[in-house]
Amino acid sequence: MKSRFEGGLLGLIGVNILSWAITFFTFGLAAPWALCIKYRWIAKNTLIEGRRLKFIGSGTSLFLHYIKWFILTIITFGIYGFWLYIKMLEWRTENTVFEY
Repeated sequence: MKSRFEGGLLGLIGVNILSWAITFFTFGLAAPWALCIKYRWIAKNTLIEGRRLKFIGSGTSLFLHYIKWFILTIITFGIYGFWLYIKMLEWRTENTVFEY
């Protein structure tokens, strides 16, 4: 079986506009929820060896991680910032499962 992505251009544009609007109108405070909307759309449109992915993360969980990561970055005088992209990828992967 082949893996594939089934999302289309209009769906991508729509989810990006929605995510941008949520982030913009909340002055960035709801960015974690906007990212979760985007990640959910990506997972919903992804099949790996015939099995669809499902994103189970929540904006609240990501927001709490943002706070923790921000504090760690301050405590380490910015050094922890080098790990933020990796931490974000880890969180996203941990919250992506196969749909049953």
